[in-house]
Amino acid sequence: MTQPTHRGLLATVAVLYAAEGLPAGIFHELVQVWLIQAHDLPLSQLGLVTLLAIPWTLKALWSPLIDRFGTAARWISTAMMTVALATAVLPLVPVGAATWWILGLITVASATADVAIDGYTATVVPPRLHGRVNGIRVAAYRGAMLLAGGGAVALSGSLPWWMIFVGVGLMAAALGGWSLQLPVIDKPEQETSLWLRELWDWLRQPGSLALFAFVLLFKIGDAAMAPMIKPFWLKAAALSVEEVGLVSITLGAGLTVAGALLGGELATRWGLFRALWVLGALQALSNLGYAAAAMSPDRWGVYGASIIESFCSGLGVAAFLACLMRICEAKQAATRFALLTALSMVARNVAGGPSGYLVEAWGYAGYFAFTFLLALPAFALLPAIKGRLQSTGT
Repeated sequence: MTQPTHRGLLATVAVLYAAEGLPAGIFHELVQVWLIQAHDLPLSQLGLVTLLAIPWTLKALWSPLIDRFGTAARWISTAMMTVALATAVLPLVPVGAATWWILGLITVASATADVAIDGYTATVVPPRLHGRVNGIRVAAYRGAMLLAGGGAVALSGSLPWWMIFVGVGLMAAALGGWSLQLPVIDKPEQETSLWLRELWDWLRQPGSLALFAFVLLFKIGDAAMAPMIKPFWLKAAALSVEEVGLVSITLGAGLTVAGALLGGELATRWGLFRALWVLGALQALSNLGYAAAAMSPDRWGVYGASIIESFCSGLGVAAFLACLMRICEAKQAATRFALLTALSMVARNVAGGPSGYLVEAWGYAGYFAFTFLLALPAFALLPAIKGRLQSTGT
């Protein structure tokens, strides 16, 4: 495989993660608004639609197939073309069983593309660029998600829904066509038993238990706080939906991207271990901003808490994704990265479950302070994983 130039590699990563973010924007933003606005779908059914996102959590199950067979270019292209066709067809069928099957197809194809993209990137990016690359990754992902979600939704007042879906589908098709030019990664032939043995050896390396616990816990404070942010804005602080959309969602997304770009650059300059300490600490401390704002909610205090939390979340996620890439060691990268991201999603899917009950018991200020405490155990594990991180790069 011919190694791309530094700039060429960064550009490739940006396009790949735009391809990863676009289907997420289609499913989480565009489809949700379409079902509400065009079909007045009841909230009970709308909530069930979110269950179709399960393939993103279960993608590790078929990641070995992507790792061992075919090329990243073909997997990504086929998956994105599937997303494109399904997206274009979606508004043309009556809402019902066919709709749910098409949405399921979109999420399965998107999860498959995610595995191939993550595996390819983890293989071709050298350790010295992990931080910078992951800053660009977050920016491209969020940008494409906003384009497919907010940008497309904004056009719904002047264009018919079918035209919007076809337009977004064409974007997915263009990204799928572009991915065919990705260089082929040479994969050594291995018997299945040897391949599984290598994966098992990676899983049971010294320090693996601490490492996987760190992956599980690093974002748990953010994950626990996230479900209660919008209720806090709307109920406790009595702010408007427009303010939530402008400050918390739109400005927040931009600040997260800015934080990720800076965090990625700092991780490259400082080294990963120091970045995880410092940027992770800022990520955790930002939760206390919401705790302070909740003690006496006023507009500018809440705005300030949101700005700080969004920016610091970007700082932390860039370092965290660089950590996952480093752990993969560029071997069996699609499978290993899928396993690690699935593990990190456990916290996101579970931690927020009791959040409403705890807010009722402790109040918003007490609960937001508790989410800061949830973030601390990950730092206790950092000394235990230092050697593992440094053994695969500096």
